[in-house]
Amino acid sequence: MDPPRVLSDRLATQRLSSAPVASAADAVRLLTCVQSQERDHAFFSLAMRSTSATYAALRAEHDAGAFLRTHILRPTWHFVAPEDLRWILELTSPRVLSGMAGRHRQLGLDDPRRLGDGLELVAELLQDKPFRTRHEIGAAFNERGSSITAGQELGHLLLVAELRGLICSGPMSGVHHTYALVDEVVAPAPARERDAALRELVRRFFVGHGPASVKDFTRWSSLTGADTKAALADLGDDLEQVEVSGVPHWRDPAAVPRRRRGAPAAYLLPVYDEVILTYPQVTFPAAPDHPFAERPDPFWARVVLDGVNVGLWKRTVTSDVVEVDVRLAPSVSPRGREQVRIAAQRLAGFLGRDLSYAENEGRPHLWRG
Repeated sequence: MDPPRVLSDRLATQRLSSAPVASAADAVRLLTCVQSQERDHAFFSLAMRSTSATYAALRAEHDAGAFLRTHILRPTWHFVAPEDLRWILELTSPRVLSGMAGRHRQLGLDDPRRLGDGLELVAELLQDKPFRTRHEIGAAFNERGSSITAGQELGHLLLVAELRGLICSGPMSGVHHTYALVDEVVAPAPARERDAALRELVRRFFVGHGPASVKDFTRWSSLTGADTKAALADLGDDLEQVEVSGVPHWRDPAAVPRRRRGAPAAYLLPVYDEVILTYPQVTFPAAPDHPFAERPDPFWARVVLDGVNVGLWKRTVTSDVVEVDVRLAPSVSPRGREQVRIAAQRLAGFLGRDLSYAENEGRPHLWRG
């Protein structure tokens, strides 16, 4: 399978170019876990794949608990369906926590008594669903005289609490994330045997992200290559293996829907979007005259047109306008530029704001250089 076909199939598998799924929660289930470090960008990622086409609709689903936002798979935020939370945490959190042990020693969170006292206080503060923000939890810790201070110590304590399955997201408070006790917002579920859970996570990943490689899965899941290959062997013919530039990739051929008529030619892909972030090796090729192709930036995201990375975009949201600054490769045709503008209009529609659109020249000022 050649790379252009792989990229085309991924767009369809992830429902960017094929028929959208019914809800944002269904998009989360399709992808199993969706990185949401930048929450509002990640909301747009879900909207691009579903019929939940507005920010208000996405927020309503999230606030109702149809999908959760928490630290899972890696030490960063992800969306996950409630029914998938416990078993994925049980499978993946040990390696994530082990990888963070050094930092936790620096913060004094390797002291079992100190950590235990902190986790007990978090549970006490969130009991009966007050849905507190991190700032509110920090203020309560200070009032109680806790040795765990606001900032990195509290942030990592909350991360440990999430990775252990004690807390997850509650409904948003204004623009702020809140926390809830998992046992109060997620239905109980029987534990899964590890090998069965591993097979299920591997199968789900390749169904929702294929064609993809073992390295794509290990980066996404934090699990080992040996575990991944063992699970693929156990799955046997459930997945199809294809070669891409000499590297084995897997997919579920039944899960690649047909490209829909009128599918977009251009995408303003949000920062950390799964169709970009998941695949560091076989990804959208950059146009030769791309304004800045060397490395990603957490604030400037990619513009993909006809399967090629042709530029960067950034948004600024005000009360009634979204300003979209686009930097495109000079080689992009007038037709291509119009398609990019249409993609920006889709973003404005999602946010329920007027569009202020600008194509500017040259490299943007990038974060850290």
